Amino acid sequence: MGPVVRRPVALVVALVLYVEAFGVAVLNWTLGTLVDRQHMSLAGLEPGRMAAASKGSGIVFGLYFVLCGVVALLVAVRDRRPAGFGRILLISAAVVHGLLGAFAWGLVGWPAFLFMMAVLALIVLLLMTYDPEPGPEAGAPAQEPGGPQDAGPADDHPRGAGPADDRPRGAGPADDRPQGAGPVSPSAPTTP
Repeated sequence: MGPVVRRPVALVVALVLYVEAFGVAVLNWTLGTLVDRQHMSLAGLEPGRMAAASKGSGIVFGLYFVLCGVVALLVAVRDRRPAGFGRILLISAAVVHGLLGAFAWGLVGWPAFLFMMAVLALIVLLLMTYDPEPGPEAGAPAQEPGGPQDAGPADDHPRGAGPADDRPRGAGPADDRPQGAGPVSPSAPTTP
């Protein structure tokens, strides 16, 4: 996929995450205000603490989605795949949307589930459209075996090999067969 297709995907993801951050913050703030004004209590919890927890979680989740949107916007501006902390942040946002979609299906209904799955699909699309950057060895032409880099020392032994390594492969120190004996097959039974 070229930059013509990748940048709009990253910009759409950033825009959706900003809108979602605002929506989550406003929703939790409104719920906290309602709990405080109605003096609601759940299992003996104080209404003031419930309202503060709702408002605080709205701010935290709003900032989290804003940060994810900043990462998506940086991906669009730089036209490079997210790396390090940004990539981990976008993967965590995808996981959060998957979990929120599962809860939304049971608690809110299928429209909220579809919205969460659409955002999840956009984040995954953003993560998958940017190919990994080629490393220095990917662009270099492959060397033929036995080329100048593979040449060993002048004594015709591989590096670190001594005269004991001139035995044929598979021959070990316990291989003291007589000269005229043929090869030992690996499936032949051995007696102790």
